[in-house]
Amino acid sequence: MEKTLVIIKPDGIKRGLAGEVISRFEKRGLKIIGLKMVWLSMEKAQQLYAPHKGKEFYQGLVSYMTSGPVVAMAVAGRGSIRIVRNMIGALRLGESMPGSIRGDYSMDLRHNVIHGSDSPENAERELAVFFSDGDFMDYSTCDEAVLYSE
Repeated sequence: MEKTLVIIKPDGIKRGLAGEVISRFEKRGLKIIGLKMVWLSMEKAQQLYAPHKGKEFYQGLVSYMTSGPVVAMAVAGRGSIRIVRNMIGALRLGESMPGSIRGDYSMDLRHNVIHGSDSPENAERELAVFFSDGDFMDYSTCDEAVLYSE
């Protein structure tokens, strides 16, 4: 199963959207195999956005991502990167379709609620900022009776 990183950004947390966003991925059939709420350090934010270092928006993005808590999720499923990116929607406000997370909740280019890895290579690199291999839930080892017990 392919896994990817999803981050609910500080504006999404401040607006109380974490449950709604998580629910969308679960309803789609993707598995949440790791979940953490953290306040990113400057070092971790710089590590996360290292490929953008030197670009005009880099410092503002790092500052924004360290301005409040975020929820980091490891999401798994067949084709999860493509599925997550489609569910997230386009980055630019006018390009995000209604029904996508950004189309429904984004306020502007920076306050766009969510981040998702855009490639297998970036997913691996970005997941390592938040998770170690031992942090991921392995649903295949769960007894179905335990998962659905009352």
